[in-house]
Amino acid sequence: MNERISTNEPDIASTAALVGNPSRAAILAALLDGRALPAGELARAAGISPQTASSHLERLLAGNLLRVEIQGKHRYYRLRGYAVADLLELLSTISLPKALPERNDALARGRTCYGHLAGRLGVYITDAMRDKKLLGPDMKPTPEGTAWFSELGIEIGALKRTPLARPCLDWSERRHHLAGALGVALATRMFELRWLAKSREPRVVRLTQEGSREMRSRLGLSFDS
Repeated sequence: MNERISTNEPDIASTAALVGNPSRAAILAALLDGRALPAGELARAAGISPQTASSHLERLLAGNLLRVEIQGKHRYYRLRGYAVADLLELLSTISLPKALPERNDALARGRTCYGHLAGRLGVYITDAMRDKKLLGPDMKPTPEGTAWFSELGIEIGALKRTPLARPCLDWSERRHHLAGALGVALATRMFELRWLAKSREPRVVRLTQEGSREMRSRLGLSFDS
């Protein structure tokens, strides 16, 4: 007897098929840092022709995985939202190879994930903030945390993007780091203060010497090794 598939259920298979294509997966991964990128740059990131990239982008748009921003004659693509970024990170937690190549090792040390900090760097900073009771179990800032972020130049009340703060499972550390508007604001502020520096590799970040000093002073963290 053939099983009847309910049309009321989410079409998981179609979404999985979209992500399952290597070129489309590469396009999605290139957008995980939260930026909006043009088709040409996404084609280079995926190692495919502009024509092929255009076809893949249309399918990703139709599948609600991407959205497009139009500025004059230019079109820029970005992930549709946190749900898509979370899906990609979650898939990464079960797809991690046993032996990390050099690039993945750099990503594991420190990277951006849809605008917030991830990797060992993001997890350790999050753990330290929770140990100091700056963040609660749900990652929401405590009163002490609100004051701490204010000293850093981040006013919690001014953050309008939702959710304010949430846990994000880190694919390389298998633990949670801080995500949401507060996570993005923290990473942005650390770049502004030059505590963080970007690498030539997409998404890879590192602490500067000043950033290391500040993390030691403010959170008791040492990244010397």
